[in-house]
Amino acid sequence: MNDIEVRILRLPHAAGLPLPVYQSPQAAGLDLLAAVPEAAPLILAPGAHALVPTGIAIVLPAGTEAQVRPRSGLAARHGVTVLNTPGTIDADYRGEIQVILINLGSEPFSVTRGARIAQLVIAPVSRAHLVEVRALDETTRGSGGFGSTGTA
Repeated sequence: MNDIEVRILRLPHAAGLPLPVYQSPQAAGLDLLAAVPEAAPLILAPGAHALVPTGIAIVLPAGTEAQVRPRSGLAARHGVTVLNTPGTIDADYRGEIQVILINLGSEPFSVTRGARIAQLVIAPVSRAHLVEVRALDETTRGSGGFGSTGTA
């Protein structure tokens, strides 16, 4: 494991909420919490999506990104997932982390204050140096696309 320092700012509407934490010693993602008002949970109707505030902003080291990913329990139990998964937070972004949740389930889903709504995974970034060529190397697969490597 590679530990890196990530500075975090708790925004006023997240007062009283814990900061994100890893839920186990080997967990890859920090749990993000919903910073919605206590008295006004966000209700996601089936098929609806919404931008959910987390009440935090971060400073990532250069050469890293943060990925916002779904929580498997929400998806398995309620059909709720992150719409643009994985969402990418660049190292130069300083705004609030927000999560686009979508309810693909058949029942309304209530997002309450402090609910664990997504995971945040910090990852290294490689930047490509594009080199234009006249042709690409041949491979066995060639230009075969979706489903070209098998039926299962």
